[in-house]
Amino acid sequence: MLNLVFLGSDPIALPLLDWLAGEGGAIARVTAVFTQPDRPVGRGQKVAANGVKLWALDRGLPVYQPEKITEDVRGQLAALRPDVSLVMAYGHILRQDFIDTPRLGTLNLHASLLPKYRGASPIQTAVASGEHETGVSLMRIVRQLDAGPVADVERVPVESRDTALEIEHKLAAACVPLLARTLPKVASGELPFTEQDHPAATFCRRLSKDDGRLDFTAPAADLAARINGLFPWPACTVEIAGTPVKIGLADCVEPDATSPVLNPACGAVSGMDGQGLLVATGRGVLRCLRLQKPGGKMLPAAEFLRGFTITTGTVLPSLAMPALVATAPFPYRKTPQG
Repeated sequence: MLNLVFLGSDPIALPLLDWLAGEGGAIARVTAVFTQPDRPVGRGQKVAANGVKLWALDRGLPVYQPEKITEDVRGQLAALRPDVSLVMAYGHILRQDFIDTPRLGTLNLHASLLPKYRGASPIQTAVASGEHETGVSLMRIVRQLDAGPVADVERVPVESRDTALEIEHKLAAACVPLLARTLPKVASGELPFTEQDHPAATFCRRLSKDDGRLDFTAPAADLAARINGLFPWPACTVEIAGTPVKIGLADCVEPDATSPVLNPACGAVSGMDGQGLLVATGRGVLRCLRLQKPGGKMLPAAEFLRGFTITTGTVLPSLAMPALVATAPFPYRKTPQG
C-alpha cells in the first residue's frame, strides 16, 4: 500500500479524497495533507478553513499549511516518509527538492487535456473557449508550468449549457476512475509516462473581474461560451440602464435563411423567445437564459424580466474582451479574487 501525502486547497479534490478514504484505501493511504493557510472568504471576509483541511481534520490526519515551501517545510514532508505526493489545485509553486522528496516522486492532477490550457484557470478557459471536451491529466510534476510527462487522462464532455461549475463537478468525479486505474501501476513502478507535445501547448492565466466584459460584435457562439465558462466567477456582466446585470447562462440562436433580422445593431435586445433574452451579435443571436441584478438572485430570464424591464431595442454596450488563451505563459500578476 502506498503512503500518500496529498497537497491541495480546492473542493474539486474532495471526491477523490473520499475515494481514497474508502475503496481506494486498498491501494493508497493518505497519511497527511498540505493545504493553503486559512483565508478570508465571502462577503463578511471571515477567516475560514478550506474544504480539504476540514476533510483531513475530520479524519484525524496531520495538516500542514505553510505560506511558502521552504527547507523546513521540505523537512516536514521528508519526516512523513511518503511513497508518493499527489497534488491537485494546491496553489503553491514547489521547489525541486520538495518535488523529489517522495520515494516515487510527485504527481499532479491537472484539470485539462494537456498540453492544452496549462496554467491557473483551465476549467473556465476550456469552457469559455468553446471546447466540446475536456478532462483531467495525471502528470509527473516538473519545474516548468504544467509541462511534465503525462501518464493518463480521463475525458469529460462539455455540453452546450454547461457552465464552469458543472464542468468542475464532472472533472472532480473523473479523478476517481483515473486514479483507480493508475495508482496500482504507480505502486508497482509500471506506470508509463509520455512527454507532452510542447509546441502545441496553450496557456491560461488567473482570472479577474475585467474578464467578464462582453463585446457583442463577436459571434453569439463565442459569447455564450465565454458567459458559461466564466460562471460563477468572475461572471459576465452588462450594463442595462445604469444597472450591472450578470448573465449566468447563455446559448446561441444561429440565423438561417428564413430567419428575419430583428435588429442588425450588435448588442441590440430583440425581445424574448420563451427561453431567454435575445441579443443581436456579430453573427447569430445570443440567448441569455439566467440573469441577476445587484443584491438579487440568479433567475431564469423570464422570471427576472417580471421585475426588471429591458425594452426591446435597448443596445447593450460592447467592451473589449481580454484574451484568455496564449501560446506562451502569461506574465504573473496578482488579481483580486472576489
